[in-house]
Amino acid sequence: MASIFFPREYPAGERRVAATPDTVKRLVREGHTVTIEQGAGAGAFYPDAEYAQAGAAIEADAARAWAAADVIGQLSVPMASQVSQMKEGASIVSFLWPLDNLELIKLLAERKISAFAMDAVPRTTRAQKDDALTSQASLAGYKAVLLAAMHLPKIFPMQMTAAGTIRPAKVVIIGAGVAGLQAIATAKRLGAIVEVSDVRPEVKEQVQSLGASYIEVKSEENLSAVGGYAKEQSEEFKRKQAEVLRAHLVAADAIITTALIPYRPAPKLIAADVVQAMRPGSVIVDLAAERGGNCELTEPGKTVVKHGITLVGELALANTLAVHASDQYARNVQNVLSDATKKGVFGWDLADDIVGGGKTKDGQAYPGALITHNGEVLHPKVREALKLPAAPVAAAPEAAQAAKS
Repeated sequence: MASIFFPREYPAGERRVAATPDTVKRLVREGHTVTIEQGAGAGAFYPDAEYAQAGAAIEADAARAWAAADVIGQLSVPMASQVSQMKEGASIVSFLWPLDNLELIKLLAERKISAFAMDAVPRTTRAQKDDALTSQASLAGYKAVLLAAMHLPKIFPMQMTAAGTIRPAKVVIIGAGVAGLQAIATAKRLGAIVEVSDVRPEVKEQVQSLGASYIEVKSEENLSAVGGYAKEQSEEFKRKQAEVLRAHLVAADAIITTALIPYRPAPKLIAADVVQAMRPGSVIVDLAAERGGNCELTEPGKTVVKHGITLVGELALANTLAVHASDQYARNVQNVLSDATKKGVFGWDLADDIVGGGKTKDGQAYPGALITHNGEVLHPKVREALKLPAAPVAAAPEAAQAAKS
């Protein structure tokens, strides 16, 4: 049995929460003691009374709860001051973005905190229930289309009127990952003509099955990384892509960009001169703004007008859908915690590929989501960034069971 604490998210304006009354009930049934910080669910319309009815204790003193908990569950990257309050050997499940927060990772290791990064969950079939990037991206893709429709001085669907025919809006979506696919479906439901660009040729059928046209860039390169992500492209491919895309982009009424590469800033796919060439009144919604943006002119966190084009660089769009975003994220967290609970005992099993990493069918190794454990940094890319030697033997599959705690 573990004592699990879900704090109120600290960034200003963050409305999501990492636990719902439903997930609290499940964790309590598994034998855990659950504590919720007072008001933690208010932004997502979950009152304290509902958590109490589900079996949670309500705590007004957050510092005391941080210090007492065996496990912290939250959405935001923890602050150093919060980690410093945690007891040695405790665990935290949250977004970490470890390569952007190396000093925090060092602190977590120093304090022997086991840190499970929700942004590092492997893209495997078994891990889908834990995949918070997917659950939040799907909602963001939906909201991006609504924002484009709101800012566009046109309607999306075709209409036949007595005054004449209104042609449907043309929407170009860059990136056919989870957010992009949801954006395609939403834009099609609103009646737009949708074109889609993605460097991975295997997504062509998915795009077409949703009723969109696929913008193909011919290449002999392998453009898919482990886990189905896109990977960094060669300069030659980028040149070809820019040439093919340009005609589609300048003719678009709305563009939604979702292209991201793991461990890299967002690739710049829309140059300033393309924005200048677009029709005034057109809209770009840049879902990659949190990683710098896919458009050269995006200003992360802002909606601006440049050259007559509205550029939407708003961050954390899933936060604007706090009820469903919290519900989805809380289930992701609860699944992680439940999988780590065996017969009422909580502990990280490094033999579990989601936790400690594994290999694909063709033998390619992928890391797990447990970034630090027992005073060590386990994730190979984070170790490399910290200039640490090769991963300790405890992180290897054959030694994982011995390292289980």
